[in-house]
Amino acid sequence: MDPDVFVSAHRAEWDRLDDLLRRRRSLTGTEADELVTLYQRAATHLSLIQSSAPDPRLTGRLSQLVARARNAVTGTRRASWRDVTRFLLEGFPAAVYRARHWWVPTAVVSTVVAAVLGWWIGTHPEVQAAIAAPDELRQLTRPGGEYETYYSSHPAAAFAAQVWTNNAQAAAMCLVLGVFLGLPVLWILFENMLNLGVGMGLMSSAGRLDTFLGLVLPHGLLELTAVFVAAGTGMRLGWTLIDPGPRTRRTALAEEGRAAVGMAIGLALVLFVSGAVEGFVTPSHLPTWARIGIGIAAELAFLAYVYVLGGRAVRTGTTGDLAADGRSAAVPTAA
Repeated sequence: MDPDVFVSAHRAEWDRLDDLLRRRRSLTGTEADELVTLYQRAATHLSLIQSSAPDPRLTGRLSQLVARARNAVTGTRRASWRDVTRFLLEGFPAAVYRARHWWVPTAVVSTVVAAVLGWWIGTHPEVQAAIAAPDELRQLTRPGGEYETYYSSHPAAAFAAQVWTNNAQAAAMCLVLGVFLGLPVLWILFENMLNLGVGMGLMSSAGRLDTFLGLVLPHGLLELTAVFVAAGTGMRLGWTLIDPGPRTRRTALAEEGRAAVGMAIGLALVLFVSGAVEGFVTPSHLPTWARIGIGIAAELAFLAYVYVLGGRAVRTGTTGDLAADGRSAAVPTAA
């Protein structure tokens, strides 16, 4: 195909399409039909040029023209507050609810692992000696020591923001790295449980386990739940590669991946709440029972949010994936 001859033959159609696109807000019905027809022809022309005579300048011009025409014909969907509300009341809780068979066992097993590590460290002085020197351990665990002052070492707002950022990154890593068969997620989860177990064991050996729990539980219940949800969802995403079910592997991965991305946004909001509790409630002068009560209330509120709103949304067919008008159409396949 001679590019010059091809351009001469179809330039008038492209110029006409460009003119209609510039006036698309005031087109008559006949002109709108003409725009659709010229868009279809231009798309065909672009395909022919790319396959037969890939001239960079011509391809670039036609690609831009076809993209503009596509937006004019199909319309551009913009997010609205209705989408935000739907996500918060249906999409996110539904995604968490659907993944409960993964993150609930993850939470139970992880808690047991942290407790066993804490018991092992707390009852074996040789393990404690391998962690730090005796003077350093006393500095960590004494009244007014580093474990206690950690939560009040920075201004509350700055500390809450730092905690939120770190936890949101950890949750996002669990969700994203789950695609590697979930193996990196197990390591991230173990590191978190090891840190918890070390603190639990060292404070227990100093006879101050109650103080440690009083500092961790107010924010830790909701924070760890968010981490468990992220880890469980990440491992579920990895398992999708192995067993996609009745869907094709590509379709299953796309659906679960989109849900995981949405969950990362939702968990960032949950972790914002836990970060605020850690920054303002944990180091406060409230009685221990009041601080722990706030943590329990936040945890119960999240679980009710997931099981009530999420369960209701799932029963009406919501999966946590994008709405049908916000994702690409899938080709039907036979199971």
